[in-house]
Amino acid sequence: MNDRFLREKQCRDITGLSRTTRWRLERAGLFPKRYRISPGAIAWLESQVQEWLQGRTRDCDAGPEATQP
Repeated sequence: MNDRFLREKQCRDITGLSRTTRWRLERAGLFPKRYRISPGAIAWLESQVQEWLQGRTRDCDAGPEATQP
């Protein structure tokens, strides 16, 4: 698979999450970490974001009992 970097707008469009929400999830270890691709630019690997989305879909498909202790 050819991987590519997703910039801020692309990541927001794909996930539907704001920058702040993604930042909070990333700090909690619940969203892929960003990469600094230049001094003024950050990006995420598309494969990692897609994997995260698939995990979220599996969690939703499993129902509320899957997320309860």
